[in-house]
Amino acid sequence: MPLHFRAWRHALAQAQAPFEFTWELFVSRAGMTQERTVEELNRQFDCALDPVAVAEAQHRRFERDMERIEPIHSVVTFAREVSERHPVAVASGGERQAVLHTLELLGVRALFDTVVVAADVERGKPAPDLFLLAAERIGVPPSRCLVFEDSLLGLQAAHAAGMQCVLLQPRRPTALELSADE
Repeated sequence: MPLHFRAWRHALAQAQAPFEFTWELFVSRAGMTQERTVEELNRQFDCALDPVAVAEAQHRRFERDMERIEPIHSVVTFAREVSERHPVAVASGGERQAVLHTLELLGVRALFDTVVVAADVERGKPAPDLFLLAAERIGVPPSRCLVFEDSLLGLQAAHAAGMQCVLLQPRRPTALELSADE
């Protein structure tokens, strides 16, 4: 999440967004596709940022900084243990290549035979579609699924899918981390 936040701040600064993109604003949009995030920001702040251009700039900056990604160790340990006995999946609102690359950088790609992304469904979070498709593909009823989620929209989607959910609080980047990227 901190890398995505920094990438968003960079892309929105490049686009000369007429508002400050705060951590709270970022977290409120976490789980949405990039283009939808820009569309929602346009509505909220009555501006006309180009959703495709801003999303592409965010994606480029995130890709540039990806090597700095850090795992949530407790979740990685849990996924490793569970994957030995049960199917596990990733259901992300992100772009497929970025999600797969992230899993590889974290050394966990082999744990997940099933990776579902925004492009695989018609409706993104907070709709339950991502989670329902992931459950279908791993052959597990939604009521038997446990979702680890880092966004409120994802939490809503998991509940709408009839799944139990653990909400992880993303780590807010420090001022020093943010200033290093400006």
